[in-house]
Amino acid sequence: MSGSDLSMTNRSKNRLVWMCLVVAPVLFAAIAALQVSIDARTRSVASQKQELLLRSAPLVKKLSLGYDPLLADIYWTRAVQYYGERIGQPHADYDLLWPLLDLTTTLDPRLLTAYRFGAIFLSEPPPIGAGRTDLAIELVKRGIAANPDSWRLDSDLGFLYYWRLKDYPNAAAFYLAASRVPNSPPWLKLMAARVADKGGSIETSRMIWTELFESTKDLNVRKNAFEKLRGLKAQEDEMHLDELAEDYRKRFGHYPASTKEMRDTGILNGIPVDPDGLPYRIGPDGKSRLDPRSKVLIEKDSGTPVK
Repeated sequence: MSGSDLSMTNRSKNRLVWMCLVVAPVLFAAIAALQVSIDARTRSVASQKQELLLRSAPLVKKLSLGYDPLLADIYWTRAVQYYGERIGQPHADYDLLWPLLDLTTTLDPRLLTAYRFGAIFLSEPPPIGAGRTDLAIELVKRGIAANPDSWRLDSDLGFLYYWRLKDYPNAAAFYLAASRVPNSPPWLKLMAARVADKGGSIETSRMIWTELFESTKDLNVRKNAFEKLRGLKAQEDEMHLDELAEDYRKRFGHYPASTKEMRDTGILNGIPVDPDGLPYRIGPDGKSRLDPRSKVLIEKDSGTPVK
């Protein structure tokens, strides 16, 4: 190697070192600024422009200089914080949730946690989540493409089609796809069969939410699954009470005014209570409902599920 070639090589190395010393601190400083801008209630035009710059996942990846996994962890932690600060707040917006998840999974396509729980954060209806099932599905499909050996992602996609879209054929197909991934558990085939056979039954929903509750250590996800299981229990109780109230009408010519009347006539063995321990009410139309003081939440946007 000639002296001029050696000199050029040294200059190239020096230039690379200089870029690392200058660009890396700038990048981390920009990330810190983004975190500040997320928490700020009011933002200047300059901070908004900076935030938009950092929404470009390919750009951040180019600037990462090999720190991709570290930056992905930072962005994922920030996404969890961002979600946790807003969950349950009336009129909360989740505008930055997708950009944070996009950055996280672009920087580290193998970070399964970001796909799995990020999809839940995105798909939950307001004020619990962003109400963007379309983005949740896009996120999980991206995860499957990058991690074809993960049966959990196919299972998560089946869950989204089942619970959010009520698309039972597609839900069954993705549960079946998950069952074909090596080392996947045998219950996935059972889940696929149940979804294909019974669609949106309460029994199937309970199985899905129970599996989610038992398979995660994330406190927000566990709490959400627990609340869904409570709601399913109350919904099942109400369906049973509605049937008994109809039997009461056929026998006595009118609907019962309370579950106490149903108990006194022998139709009920006792006074049923919801998961909060409060007795169910019976309306003039014979339909059961929760006590106004109850904190149990029932999702009925898909109509009454079949048994």
